[in-house]
Amino acid sequence: MRIIVAIDIIGGKCVRLTRGDFNTKKVYNEDPLEIALKIENNGIKYLHLVDLDGAKNKKVENIKVLEKIAWKTKLKIDFGGGLRSYEDIITVVNAGARQVTLGSIAVTDPNLFFECLTRLGQEKLILGADCIDRKVLTGGWLESSDKEIISFITDYKSKGVKYTICTDIKKDGMLKGPATALYREILGAVKIKLIASGGISSIKDIEDVREAGCEGVIIGKAVYEGKITLNDLGKLC
Repeated sequence: MRIIVAIDIIGGKCVRLTRGDFNTKKVYNEDPLEIALKIENNGIKYLHLVDLDGAKNKKVENIKVLEKIAWKTKLKIDFGGGLRSYEDIITVVNAGARQVTLGSIAVTDPNLFFECLTRLGQEKLILGADCIDRKVLTGGWLESSDKEIISFITDYKSKGVKYTICTDIKKDGMLKGPATALYREILGAVKIKLIASGGISSIKDIEDVREAGCEGVIIGKAVYEGKITLNDLGKLC
């Protein structure tokens, strides 16, 4: 299972939110590169880089952070937030992203999503499938939809998607455990490379989502709050 550490960016700084609420912003480091270097130095290979400004404003805002981290480290970066066109995606790929996470356009512009999937291939794209009460949210989790999470993922898998990140938003930033039951239900319904995100607070939580069959797990706040060390995560890689 891939161990993936998250860096969320607002105003060029490394931050975390709780349940996606921008009013809960907490700055953990003024320089995301410093965090990225620590991640790499502990033997972790994967980084989930989220442009929260971009997600909120519907345009990529923190491309320079991506460029700097990609230039200064060998981390395999997946990037999400604010991607609204094929040109946006090419920009972040050229800036160093190995994969891109597309959530909002999968709901609002599926034709564009499938154009990107066809042109870039299934290894480059991750379906962002984040939900509250089983309904998919978009736009930095500020906009709701009528899409039910399992049918949404199943539909996209049937059309060629290989990877999906699923966050139960009620779990995000709460440090009270992941949505393991939901992940088991998803993987019982559809065979897809599922990346767990949200609520991870301990090594046991990581073991639980691994046992559930997840292909990867994203850890964010637990690292920044000292619940799990980067050294601990490095030993799992």
